[in-house]
Amino acid sequence: MSLRKIDKFQMDDSIKLALKEDITSEDVSTNAIYKDDRLAEISLYSKGEGILAGLDVFKRVFELNGSPVFTEYKKDGDEVFKKDLILKIRDDVKALLSSERVALNYLQRMSGIATYTKKMIEALDDKNIYLLDTRKTVPNMRIFEKYAVVAGGGHNHRYNLSDAIMLKDNHIDAAGSITKAIKLAREYSPFIKKVEIEVENLEGVEEAVRAGADIIMLDNMDIETIKKAIKIIGKKAVIECSGNIDINNINRFKGLEIDYVSSGAITHSAKILDLSLKNLRYIE
Repeated sequence: MSLRKIDKFQMDDSIKLALKEDITSEDVSTNAIYKDDRLAEISLYSKGEGILAGLDVFKRVFELNGSPVFTEYKKDGDEVFKKDLILKIRDDVKALLSSERVALNYLQRMSGIATYTKKMIEALDDKNIYLLDTRKTVPNMRIFEKYAVVAGGGHNHRYNLSDAIMLKDNHIDAAGSITKAIKLAREYSPFIKKVEIEVENLEGVEEAVRAGADIIMLDNMDIETIKKAIKIIGKKAVIECSGNIDINNINRFKGLEIDYVSSGAITHSAKILDLSLKNLRYIE
C-alpha cells in the first residue's frame, strides 16, 4: 500500500485541539524567560531505533503555531537509529518552545506504531499474508495511527463504521443467525459493499459459506481449527484471522492459506519511539 500524505484539512482540527489542550491561555514558562521575539534553531534527534511516521503532522504543529523553516534529513518510512539527526527547525524561539511537546507527542506515537508494525510483519514472516490494523485506536487519533501502520509496512482495515459492512457476534445475535445477518446486509447494500462476518467455530464457518459471505473472519480459533476452516472455505471467500494477536504469537499463522491477519495490538500496544528536540541556539 502506498504511503499517502495526510491532508492538512484532515489533520488541522485535531492538532488545533491538542494545542488548545496544552496552552489554555499562554505558555507561562516560555513567556517568563523570553521577553523579546528572537529567531532560533532547534534539532530533532532519534534516541532509539525504529521507523519514522508523522513528520508532516509534526511540522504542521509548528506551522499552526508560528512561521517555521525546516531542513529535513529523513522522511516517513525511513529507519532511524540512536543519535540520528532527523530535521532542523528555525522559527521564533517562543513558537518553537510552545509547539515542541505536542509535535513530539504525535511523532513519537506514530513512529512507535510504525516500528511495531514492521516488527509484527517480520515476526509473521509470510509475504502471502497481509497484516491489518483495527478500529482499536485512541479517540481522535485514528487518521494518524492508521497512517503510521502503512508507514510501517502494514495495511488498513476499514477506517470507520461507515466504511464497510462487518458483522460481529452482537450483530449476529441481533439478527438471529449468521444467515439472517448476511441476508439483511445484502438487502441493505446489495452490491456496493462487501460483507464480512465474524465466526467463532466450524459450524459458523459452514453457515457463512452457505450464506455467501465475501470475507470470513476466523475469531480466536486455534491453528488446527483454522486449518479445518480453510478447507471448508476454499476459494469461496477471503479469509481473515483475528483475536488477541501480537508479536509473540503472530508467527503461528505462517504458511497458512489465509489472506489477512488483523491485530489491534499494532495500535493499542505500540511503545513510542523516543525522539528529542535539542541544541536550541539563537540565529543572529
